[in-house]
Amino acid sequence: MTGTPRTLVFLLMEDWFFASHFWARGLAAKQAGWRVVLVARESAAARESAAAREIEASGIEFYPADLDRRRLNPFKELAAAWQLAKLYRKIKPDLVHHIALKPIIFGGLAARLAGVRSVINAPVGLGFVFSSSKPLARALRPLVQIALRATLKPPRGVVIFENPDDRDALVQGGMVPAASTLVIRGAGVDTGKFAPTPEPPAPVRVVLTARMIREKGVPDFVEAARMLRGKAEFLLAGAPDEGNPDSITETELRAWDAEGVVRWLGPVRDVAGLLAGVHIFCLPSTYREGLPKAVLEAMAAGKPVVATDIPGCREAVVDGETGFLIPPRAPKALAAALERLIASPELRARLGAAGRRRVEENFSDAIICEATLKVYESLVPARSLT
Repeated sequence: MTGTPRTLVFLLMEDWFFASHFWARGLAAKQAGWRVVLVARESAAARESAAAREIEASGIEFYPADLDRRRLNPFKELAAAWQLAKLYRKIKPDLVHHIALKPIIFGGLAARLAGVRSVINAPVGLGFVFSSSKPLARALRPLVQIALRATLKPPRGVVIFENPDDRDALVQGGMVPAASTLVIRGAGVDTGKFAPTPEPPAPVRVVLTARMIREKGVPDFVEAARMLRGKAEFLLAGAPDEGNPDSITETELRAWDAEGVVRWLGPVRDVAGLLAGVHIFCLPSTYREGLPKAVLEAMAAGKPVVATDIPGCREAVVDGETGFLIPPRAPKALAAALERLIASPELRARLGAAGRRRVEENFSDAIICEATLKVYESLVPARSLT
């Protein structure tokens, strides 16, 4: 018999990101006997406002926190870390799982202040600060590196990366010893929900599903669509991200839609249904990804993928086998790869079937949840009644 449930806390910036990327692991932990708690900012946007309530309805406790991706004031961030420490003392977690750079840094500080013994840090992609050449990113990078050296490797814990490129970058940068790291590839995919369906009739439709930010390659997608005008329909699915400094504005999106070069669908809740109605998936990101779940969902649905040859995307897509990898910031190469797929139903079918197999063998929810639970159990073994 086991004793009182062990308590696992997830700390993320946004409740909707937990819902889209970590909910399955939270439910798997709960089923394994853990008390599971989510600490995150509660979304204010109407399209996301139900996330916290749905998470709580599944039996996961939710505590809203004062977290803000846009906030750069160090004194306010330290005050937020102090409040997190107070919350950690209240919850008394046996294990905390910090997800993304800000939660790692300020959650790490809070965990030390609260005396939390076991910590998992998960940089889910290195994102804007490490990949952008913009002045703000260059200014923040050395500060973030110093903070990560202090918090990334806790005394008792592990750092989980989604791809080996990100792990190598931080190991070589001296921010974490290699022995304290492991790779669990992505967030997992529900292969029952995302499953192949018969290819829809013409015209060929190409979709990019992502937050509408420039680093996802949205302008390159629009430019490729201009080059291929009349050969396919091009769809954008997703909303602007006001918390990101490089978000595309709604005005820009509506202007592209009015021009007729792409159709902007806005945020789409039924992504599986959307994928069933398209022929090709595209993600021409210009910066490093962790391991893009949208790509894995498209592959699970049997869609060929055109993505950029960058960390994260190259972990998912096998060039010439499940799709095509093209250089970042190269609209002509993107258009050429898309044109090959637009012209050949046979090629689409072959690459799509291979992508489905790759997800089943490597990226399913069951595989990712099992690997993550093994880490939890290794850090905090079950307590036995005596």
